[in-house]
Amino acid sequence: MSTSLALNLTALAALLPAAFVRWRRNDSRDALFFAVLLLAALGPMLWSAAQLGGVWRTGFAMSLWVTIAATMLLFVGLAIATRQAWRLTPLLVPYLLLLGIIATIWARAPELPVSEAVPAGWLDAHIVFALATYGLLTLAAVAGTAVFLQERAMKAKHPTALTRLLPAIADSEMLEVRLLYAAEAVLALGVASGMAAQHFLGGSLLEFDHKTVLSLAAFVVIAALLVARRVSGLRGQRAARWALIAYLLLTLAYPGVKFVTDVLMSGTSNV
Repeated sequence: MSTSLALNLTALAALLPAAFVRWRRNDSRDALFFAVLLLAALGPMLWSAAQLGGVWRTGFAMSLWVTIAATMLLFVGLAIATRQAWRLTPLLVPYLLLLGIIATIWARAPELPVSEAVPAGWLDAHIVFALATYGLLTLAAVAGTAVFLQERAMKAKHPTALTRLLPAIADSEMLEVRLLYAAEAVLALGVASGMAAQHFLGGSLLEFDHKTVLSLAAFVVIAALLVARRVSGLRGQRAARWALIAYLLLTLAYPGVKFVTDVLMSGTSNV
């Protein structure tokens, strides 16, 4: 087994305890929970840092690992800052674990080079904003999923073992809205930094490629959802569906585009 694969599997294993910590008999927001959560954040972070080595890489697998690391880091902060966010762990961590498995499978997919025409400062800012946006929207989508599951269980009058672990509907909605506001603000900064980067590349402010169009669509959907909540009181499963649509659009814009360019198109060119 290569050293790279061993470290990859170690990062993957670091997520496992957090995927199951909420299912223990004496479940609580205690020191053990936070220790396991920190391990789940440190594993992907250290693996990403070792792989990047101070140079940004654009590959599909690397993109997944840095988004996992960014999302876990944001979630640790959210779990510390709020009393209900920790209850999202049974939904969030298994999903991130699945992303880690996908990243491991396509770890050797080729990568497109990073353009050297963009100044490092603008590129770094754009990357940070992109990762923060995707991490925040991931958490918002997970909170929306919790709303969806809780409402469905309430209508069926049959709570499940999973829904008993999740936040109440009101708490999930509160988390969802706050995270959507944060994601929208950071996405605006990401679009602005992307426009600056595009200006350095070609002199124009916007290039309407798949990534740009999908990112702008996600921005519009989030804005429409937040306005609808204030104007018409849109809530519950309907609001959660729109949050998930925004997350799908951003997923297609970021890891989705990289999967097509690095995996599908590369595989086609090698046939």
